[in-house]
Amino acid sequence: MKKAFFIIAVGLLAAACSSSPDKGTVSKTGEIEREWVEQGVTKHYIFARGLGAADQTMDNKTQRMATSRNAAIVNAQYNMLSLIKGVTLEGGVTVEKALETDSVLATKINAVIKGAQIVRTEWTSDDGCVVTLRLPKQALTDAGLKLAE
Repeated sequence: MKKAFFIIAVGLLAAACSSSPDKGTVSKTGEIEREWVEQGVTKHYIFARGLGAADQTMDNKTQRMATSRNAAIVNAQYNMLSLIKGVTLEGGVTVEKALETDSVLATKINAVIKGAQIVRTEWTSDDGCVVTLRLPKQALTDAGLKLAE
């Protein structure tokens, strides 16, 4: 009985891991998947992905990879800001509305987003890059936002 339960548990775990939203966005052949989760919010974190293309006229592979990575980071930061602007604060106002009237808050939010952690970097076969950023919700709270639960 214990052995059967163990086998079922392992099978369920394997199935859950294979369908995880955290799986990569670049296939083994170096192509970008046709569908992916762009952004996400969990209990403790906000995630955003960015895509950067390499300038194919550059001769140096390292330069192509560096520029596409930088572009992907900027794109992910933009996507994260877009997501954060839609977050509802205590009192029912969105972050976007709060930023319109509070320039100090806008500066803090920009700094927080630039400090988001890069948790995954993937390269495409043409030296493009996909980056996933993670931002703790606590960082937003520390910046002065009172997030609605």
